[in-house]
Amino acid sequence: MNKIPTYLITLLLLLGCVNNHDTTKTKLVVGIVVDQMRMDYVYRFQDHFTAHGFMRFYTEGFVANNHHFDYAQTKTGPGHASISTGTPPAVHGIIGNSWFDRQTGSFKYCVNDASFLGIGTQSKKGKKAPTSLLVSTFADENRLATQMRGKSISVSIKDRSAILSIGHTANGAYWFLGKDEGNFVTSNFYVDSLPDWAKTFNSSRKIDDYLTTWDTYYPIDAYAETGPDNSPYERLINGKDTPTFPYDLKALALNNGGYDVLESTPYGNSLVTDFAIEALKGEALGADTYADVMMVCYSSTDYIGHAFGTNAKELQDTYVRLDLELARLFETLDREVGKGQYTVFLTADHGVAPVPNYLTDNKIPAGYIHEKELVEALKKGVQDQYGVANLIRNVSNNEVYLDHKKIAAAKLDSGRVSHFIASFIQSQEGIAAAYPTATLIKMNEDNPLIQRLQRGYHPKRSGDINYVLLPGYMNYRKYGTTHGSAFVYDTHVPLLLFGKGVKKGETFKRTNITDIAPTISALLEISNPTGTIGNPIGEVLERR
Repeated sequence: MNKIPTYLITLLLLLGCVNNHDTTKTKLVVGIVVDQMRMDYVYRFQDHFTAHGFMRFYTEGFVANNHHFDYAQTKTGPGHASISTGTPPAVHGIIGNSWFDRQTGSFKYCVNDASFLGIGTQSKKGKKAPTSLLVSTFADENRLATQMRGKSISVSIKDRSAILSIGHTANGAYWFLGKDEGNFVTSNFYVDSLPDWAKTFNSSRKIDDYLTTWDTYYPIDAYAETGPDNSPYERLINGKDTPTFPYDLKALALNNGGYDVLESTPYGNSLVTDFAIEALKGEALGADTYADVMMVCYSSTDYIGHAFGTNAKELQDTYVRLDLELARLFETLDREVGKGQYTVFLTADHGVAPVPNYLTDNKIPAGYIHEKELVEALKKGVQDQYGVANLIRNVSNNEVYLDHKKIAAAKLDSGRVSHFIASFIQSQEGIAAAYPTATLIKMNEDNPLIQRLQRGYHPKRSGDINYVLLPGYMNYRKYGTTHGSAFVYDTHVPLLLFGKGVKKGETFKRTNITDIAPTISALLEISNPTGTIGNPIGEVLERR
């Protein structure tokens, strides 16, 4: 067959007779997970953001303004697992950062696996693997779809973030070890040795440049969106008389875990960007015809949020500086992969609660429970009721685990015991509700709270009774805040996208964290992860 002359193809294109739409797929998907980021932080701090960081999603991409976690365990491990798999803890099995293991009678950390060794460290903190994650991730599915030619790499300060965001088949999952090491490491689940680019980065000791003074990026008076610098709601760092700027990190490192001190500053995020850029170049991500995946997980926002709360100058400065880190990452992607040739999404693994004392000082209902006292009262109440000691094996993650062997030996009805415990807990101050899980999973109420609890229940890993604190309540802490509830301050997080295959626009329709993986899978035109229950967000995707 004769080829059509070039001039004729040009003429047909001008006449609209040939579809000239770009049918190539993205070269690289970059997933950014900001630990403990609420959606309102984007709104609150946006006047201090540049055009090249967070605001690039608004000028070029798509914004899901009403994006939520659809389960109760709003914590780091479950969050990263749900983002990458498109399914809740009820299916993927990561019901907490750690949980009580009925088989061993001890706690199971979500990525611990003693059968593997650390690479780049002799520490036991390298003995990690995704073996507790029961399903595949979208990065796994991309590897399978490309016959392992498409690469997948993840980077984080936290091991659980790096591992659970990327999955089982990755070319590398890297996390940071502080103390006296100050290196990025991995596990021999993924590789037998650190790649040369990672060795070069660690040996460069660039980390030492960040043992500097942390002061506000802009004059502190410009940070009108947060409270006074010296606040009673904030953690006092060892070696400081007040929780105020500036922070001499080199001096503070001695009494704050050596290089660990960087994790609770914006420079922890800078280290992640540095290492991610080296991974991008060293692994030649986005350089061939097979789509790659890189997950970049910023954890320092979580450490800072826990320590200082949601109304702190330290928090605001961290997001101002994170905006600059995003701009630096995007600039590198534009240069190395090509502007318009890659796809980025940004979300968070959970939100965070306001500091209860701050709320009560402003006449808003909130408070604390003392979990230790609650557990002691509960155990005594159960023993008084049934005349048998130690019917409760463990209380953690707002769940109660029963000793079913002792219940059977005492010829008690486990259902009655569960209902008694639920009623006892619900009668305590600061508790909103308590449910035996056998009852909870059968409930069919049109109640979002019940639905979120159900999506968090895994029959082999969860407890026998589940309880919920009142809104604004948390387990007692002297400073800062935490997360882990099913309420909106913990569930409402950003979902921002731009790049190849992404339409420009926004929606206020409710979307769920479990929709991210199927959306990215649709963009990559690959199979959904094996446990996915979410749906692609159609408004995001361009037709090819």
